[in-house]
Amino acid sequence: MQLRYSFRLYPNPVQRTALAQAFGCARVVFNDAVRAREDARAKGKPFPEAGELSKKLITEAKRSKDRSWLGEVSAVVLQQSLRDAEAAYKNFFAALKGTRKGPKLGPPRFKSRKDNRQSVRFTANARWKITPKGRLALPKIGEVRVKWSRSLPATPSSVTVIKDAAGRYFASFVIATDPATDLTTVPDTEQRVGIDLGLTHFAVLSDGTKIGSPRFLRRAEKKLKKAQRELSRKQKGSKNREKARLKVARAHVSVADARREFHHQLSTKLIRENQAIGVENLAVNGLARTRLAKSVHDAGWSSFVNMLEYKAARYGRTLVKIGRFEPTSQTCSACGHRDGPKPLHIRTWTCPACQTVHDRDTNAAINVKTAAGLAVTACGVQVRPELVPAQRRETGSHGFPLEPCAT
Repeated sequence: MQLRYSFRLYPNPVQRTALAQAFGCARVVFNDAVRAREDARAKGKPFPEAGELSKKLITEAKRSKDRSWLGEVSAVVLQQSLRDAEAAYKNFFAALKGTRKGPKLGPPRFKSRKDNRQSVRFTANARWKITPKGRLALPKIGEVRVKWSRSLPATPSSVTVIKDAAGRYFASFVIATDPATDLTTVPDTEQRVGIDLGLTHFAVLSDGTKIGSPRFLRRAEKKLKKAQRELSRKQKGSKNREKARLKVARAHVSVADARREFHHQLSTKLIRENQAIGVENLAVNGLARTRLAKSVHDAGWSSFVNMLEYKAARYGRTLVKIGRFEPTSQTCSACGHRDGPKPLHIRTWTCPACQTVHDRDTNAAINVKTAAGLAVTACGVQVRPELVPAQRRETGSHGFPLEPCAT
């Protein structure tokens, strides 16, 4: 499995200038590739191949007067920018044909120097290295200071230098992990759990554990509003506006970083403690169009489930996603009776069939576990929910009671 390990970079002023030049050259080559293909499409000609674009936009461009400054950065950075344009077009055409999973993609767009995120990639051909002093030596940039928060488990195959909207620099290393080693780091366990994701509590487990929702965005709203008001009062194009923009960006990345750290810690804890996990396949895009949109985005359910998915695959765990239309909040986990939908303000309810008092979220988590096939009987057999016989008044079309047949 390939994973990314990111570390904070602290380049000096000279290195920041060199990185800005590398960002700009990579952006120009990407835009030239998009422009060349768009011109060919407009003229009805076939798209130029990657080799032809490399020769024209990099090799020949370095010899020209207008693009001679492309030779001042590493050639690997320019080649990788062409590869990015090629991958963007492949993904676009695959989305048009329906062979690519996920949302539909539009055609590649031109990059701007004002984009919030700038990046360049160095492969092994660029001969970058980590020095004995723990610095990252990049070609034509120098040895950049790195803050190592953990050790790399293997030799990286490439490194991407990223500048985010808050002006921070990161080095993102691509690591190929050893599956056998990963399996030995997390011992096997007999625990299985179902998870009900929500807003009142971020997650409720089938064993009754409730994990509170940190609500990072809600807690930072006052600070964000103040920073946004200050930004709106600054004159466009001024240095004070750029300072205010950085202040807003830093406030947002602080919220995003805290949320990501919370997701990582919780997902790792659940993966370590449970051999199998059941979770609902929520329609986050649909929920994000309701009046609960801000709270849904603040929770970040999709990011959390994605972390559970790749960590389960890495450490040999089982993750089961049940259908989003499973009536987990309507069904009694004790007898299987379906009591119908309930408003959100009802947090506890009593089953009319067996008189069991249920906590709404805990009952839903137990039903998620059962629907995922993770519930185990005393004999060690996994079970799924049994079919409940319909009452006489519920049979027939439209729920009308049956009339006695004439004999």
